[in-house]
Amino acid sequence: LFAVLVALYEEPEKPNSALDFLKHHLGALAPENPEIEALRLEVAEMKEKYEAVLEENKNLKAKVQVYLVSLSSSTSH
Repeated sequence: LFAVLVALYEEPEKPNSALDFLKHHLGALAPENPEIEALRLEVAEMKEKYEAVLEENKNLKAKVQVYLVSLSSSTSH
């Protein structure tokens, strides 16, 4: 960060936005790998699938509970 701030200070033509300058130069220090974006998308998809599986699990547990209650009441007669 310090090096980028020095670069901004030493820039002969000051940019309109110091924040944009910092973002650009910090991004240049750590270039974005296309694989990183693919992994971010994969993580987002996995989170969606995980939430769907949690919901399905909750529904199935409720169905099992109903089945166990009905089984218990039918065997007690």
